[in-house]
Amino acid sequence: MSGWRERWRSTRRAVVRGAAIAAAATLLASGAVAAPAASAAPSLPGWLSTRGSTIVTASGTPFTIKAVAWFGMETSNCAPHGLWSISLDAGLDAIAGMGFNAIRLPFSNECLAAKTSNSINGSVNADLVALTPLRLMDTVIARAKARGISVILDRHRPDSGAQSELWYTAQYSEKRWIDDWKMLAARYKNEPAVIGVDLHNEPHGPACWNCGDPARDWRAAATRAGNAVLSVNPKLLIVVEGVERQNDGTNTWWGGGLKDVRSAPVTLSVKNRVVYSPHEYPATVHAQEWFSAPNYPANLEGIWDANWGYLVRQNIAPVLLGEFGTKLETDSDRAWLKTLVAYLAKTKTSYAYWSFNPNSGDTGGLVADDWRTPQKAKLAALAPILTPVATPKPTTSPKPSSSPKPSVSVKPTTVPLPSTSPKPTSSPKPSSSPKPTSSPKPTSSPKPTSSPSSSPKPSSSAALRAEWIPQSAWGEGYVAELALTATGSVKAWTVTFDAPGTTAITSAWGMTCSVTGSRVTCHGDGYGAVLSPGQTVRVGLQAAATRAPTSPKLTVAAS
Repeated sequence: MSGWRERWRSTRRAVVRGAAIAAAATLLASGAVAAPAASAAPSLPGWLSTRGSTIVTASGTPFTIKAVAWFGMETSNCAPHGLWSISLDAGLDAIAGMGFNAIRLPFSNECLAAKTSNSINGSVNADLVALTPLRLMDTVIARAKARGISVILDRHRPDSGAQSELWYTAQYSEKRWIDDWKMLAARYKNEPAVIGVDLHNEPHGPACWNCGDPARDWRAAATRAGNAVLSVNPKLLIVVEGVERQNDGTNTWWGGGLKDVRSAPVTLSVKNRVVYSPHEYPATVHAQEWFSAPNYPANLEGIWDANWGYLVRQNIAPVLLGEFGTKLETDSDRAWLKTLVAYLAKTKTSYAYWSFNPNSGDTGGLVADDWRTPQKAKLAALAPILTPVATPKPTTSPKPSSSPKPSVSVKPTTVPLPSTSPKPTSSPKPSSSPKPTSSPKPTSSPKPTSSPSSSPKPSSSAALRAEWIPQSAWGEGYVAELALTATGSVKAWTVTFDAPGTTAITSAWGMTCSVTGSRVTCHGDGYGAVLSPGQTVRVGLQAAATRAPTSPKLTVAAS
């Protein structure tokens, strides 16, 4: 989550927009651009601290965090999404080329203990396939560092399937939460590229602020966890999100309410470490009452000031707007983003945009479904708060430095599906309000009903084999992939399958899909359209559905 620059003059802004978008397009189009050599990389800010409402470097220079989330390590894949299509280097080069200086890296406690990740394309990420999720995290951090990109670790959820209201669940205790944070703090104690830890994503529901109930008091829990982290590495920033239900009776986004910090701040054993982190979304994610006010969008600044902006305006503490994003398809969303960008620029607030990934159902991402094509309209809207960059020259990608093994090796815990429909990873919906009609983000859906290892046997035509790989499923939809292997030259292909309960295809990558009745038909498109003999590609879809197919019979046709 990054901070904001001063507004630039309109002529400078146009130049910056064009440079950032062109740089991102060039880097993404390459598909496998290597990282700049460490010696030539942009400089990192190093360890940071706080001074009033400002984040500062060791020399006291103000620093604005300008981050974007690249999710996936919190899901059943235990890897950043998109590595089935692009190389890790290409994705990081694109992020740097867009003008970000940090990544918010979501993870789950389950993935920290897992032995393997999945859905990584070995043809473009050969050195990543065999890594454990922790070693993969090491590699992401090392390669981000080589590009001058800092990392904020985000404990997005306990298990890899669903988001939790509180910082603990029946399967993942508070002790496990704190122990894992201490392990990560030790692992990266000598790595200044890891600048902060986002203790828990979007506390909501029963979570309260300073209510005194140890089972629900998020402020108290954040104090315990923050002190535990600082006992291992006192140089880290401790990122503390808000709660949904504030003490004056008002509700806001999950993790978004910080109004009560004024009277009850988080006080840690090491001074100048706390950064508060709300989340904000537009009306297409959930129709909050303020979006229908007659003075919208002029009313937004007052709402933001009341819930969290006062911390910056009154020089109380820094704020990092931990999530905000939009598909940018409606006038209301465009007005919201324009107003928010201006507000962040004016207050010089750090931020983390949600998300780089295109497969975020509520917001989309900063690249198209092919993971390569920049979303130019979004980047233009964000340009006033991005950093202008020159296109880097490709060289060699560094290897991560040796990291200590975690002090405790824990096997992943199998978590039962929740009895109620859980909230998708970052669709911050108030629990006291009806669910939004927009499709949820696949990153926060419950665990897939079956794992790739239990997928049905591949179906095939004379020239093409297709395997169904479920990724995630929740009450309102699912995400699945197809692993396609060409046994001959394929110039066009079609896969059809029955999926009762599927009502719409909300997004697809490497193919286009449609629904007729209960039958889904997908045709190769973009990077997945043409395959050479022996080539394997991963394509996928996100669907709105009342239930997910677990092992559908695939009918494959290829020419």
